[in-house]
Amino acid sequence: MSTEAPPRRRRNELAALGITALVWLVADQVTKALVVGNVPLDGQTQLLGDLVVIWHVRNVGSAFSLFQFEGSIFLFYIVHVLALGMVAYFHQTFHGRTLWLQVVLGMLLGGSIGNLADRLRQGYVTDFISVGFGDTRFPTWNIADAGITVGITLLVAYLVLLEPRRTAATP
Repeated sequence: MSTEAPPRRRRNELAALGITALVWLVADQVTKALVVGNVPLDGQTQLLGDLVVIWHVRNVGSAFSLFQFEGSIFLFYIVHVLALGMVAYFHQTFHGRTLWLQVVLGMLLGGSIGNLADRLRQGYVTDFISVGFGDTRFPTWNIADAGITVGITLLVAYLVLLEPRRTAATP
């Protein structure tokens, strides 16, 4: 019996990955464009009182405005390339498994491409979602960051919690 996934299954997996990545990328780029076009740089608009604020900032650091230092942009190009390679590796490795894994990889891919596009085009990433109370706030983020963070969290959960059971159940 072949371990090769049927061609139809491969197409479905690639479609799940690609469509999710495209939807995430478009959502990221459209929301950033809306913020840039409607909220002045460093301007704030309350969305849910003080809990959720649209706060237009330029992020030269990594996700959630962390690691902002001179010359960091080249480090982030390397990180983006590694992330894209990781998605390609896991896409191939997860052939024949649940399509939800491809959706998770699509979130990672769309988010990574969204932030990479900003860095290549502008030299920084537009962040705009700020959550907290008063001066106590989580670092500002965007839709791409959410896809990357949720995608990595779900991928790690799968690898730690579900993959060992799957491997143990395979004779």
